[in-house]
Amino acid sequence: MKKALGIIGIFAAIFIVACIFGENFLTGINLMQLTQRAALYSILALGASLVIVTGGIDLSIGSVVCLAGIMTPWLLVEHEWAPAQVIPTVLLMSAFIGLCHGLLVTRLRLQPFLVTLCGLLLYRGIARWMTGDQTQGFMGEFGEVRAIALTKFAIPGIENYRIPSTVIPMIVLAVLIGLFFSRTVWGRWLLATGRNESAARYSGVPTAWLVTMSYVACSLLAGFGGMLFIFDIGSAQPSDFGNFYELYAIAAAVLGGCSLRGGEISVIGVVVGAATLQVLRNTIILVGLSSQLEFAVIGAVLLVGVAADELIRRFNARRLERTGAAASA
Repeated sequence: MKKALGIIGIFAAIFIVACIFGENFLTGINLMQLTQRAALYSILALGASLVIVTGGIDLSIGSVVCLAGIMTPWLLVEHEWAPAQVIPTVLLMSAFIGLCHGLLVTRLRLQPFLVTLCGLLLYRGIARWMTGDQTQGFMGEFGEVRAIALTKFAIPGIENYRIPSTVIPMIVLAVLIGLFFSRTVWGRWLLATGRNESAARYSGVPTAWLVTMSYVACSLLAGFGGMLFIFDIGSAQPSDFGNFYELYAIAAAVLGGCSLRGGEISVIGVVVGAATLQVLRNTIILVGLSSQLEFAVIGAVLLVGVAADELIRRFNARRLERTGAAASA
């Protein structure tokens, strides 16, 4: 919880600024849409954090979102598959992508940056090729399937505000991942792997298997998120659907307390980090700033987060040195 205090403070500050200067920010419709986006991006950020905690990175998240999201209506509408066939197929495909990433990183010893950068290009190319670069949508059908992301739950006393159903899987995933790291030996092993992989391996920890599974989980959540995104918006163009989603996911994880060096994670912080980026994005629009500044602002926030992580690491290292010197004296 201590790791999340910083991002919670940033979230509160941005939220207050948005309330003061953002016209219509506190309307029920705007807050409902904001909650929907925060929940969807939190799912991607939680997946990204599982890779970052190992000291790796996954740049292909946006393209996996694109491939999974585009494939869902493509199979349902154009190939007339049943939803019970499509959903498991898309999820298995997403998990297989993560398995390939993990094996390339752990068995061939390729750099995660290079592997997932190639994946970023590959999966979007596949999505564009198999659909003929045409927009894919549900043609007004499959409402019962899309209800997974479109259902809203009324809150008494709050006008026009409904809690999106996507909040439910986000909370479930956050709780499960939190319990995984705090209550299971595998979670502690994964943290140990991120802190010092060689030491963990020599201690008998199956580091290769854990790292591989972290990439599987990341791609699986990206695929799941891609389906929820397409259920929400209804149709998408493969050339731009999912663009820069990996930026939001990685930025949320880093701002939320995940160290890019690995070995550190705060699940609450990751969720609040994803919400902070969405509030910041919404505020930029509501205060009248150009939407073209969106990526510049988010990039600056990410840079500040990385710099803060480095400064905190150096401060802690110096404090440990002084404590050790004092103890030896």
